[in-house]
Amino acid sequence: MTDAFSSPEHPPRHMAPPDGPALHSSRSYAAYPWPPQPLPEPERRTPRSPAHGHHSDLRTLRGAYRWQRRVATFTALGYFTLFLVLSALAPSLMTRTVWGGLSTGLLVGLLQVPVTCLSIGLYEYTARRRVDPIADRIRRHAELDAKRRA
Repeated sequence: MTDAFSSPEHPPRHMAPPDGPALHSSRSYAAYPWPPQPLPEPERRTPRSPAHGHHSDLRTLRGAYRWQRRVATFTALGYFTLFLVLSALAPSLMTRTVWGGLSTGLLVGLLQVPVTCLSIGLYEYTARRRVDPIADRIRRHAELDAKRRA
């Protein structure tokens, strides 16, 4: 058995040489009994999955999309909630006749359809104005990255 600090011509102290007593001389050992080897160059690894766009661009896209969803959702749901609150808390207002035989409650309920259409239009407008340019920029960066790798 040999250890890191022994060599065939200098057996370790705890082992006796085959033809004589154990060595008890005090030898000075170098830090390593072999010449130091240069460290190999680290291998460059490619990422497991390619990065699409920059992280700040993705954060900006998520923020713009979140804002877009909130505006459209609060437009439609806010109006519907107003209709429900008025129906529950102000029944005398909702039963008043506005024009001909049309009550305020029925008019507010019928206006829900145009408000929903307005909400859809607002969603499309904000998509074209805020979300689509950011998504296009990320898409262009991803295409450039793919061309560089090819």
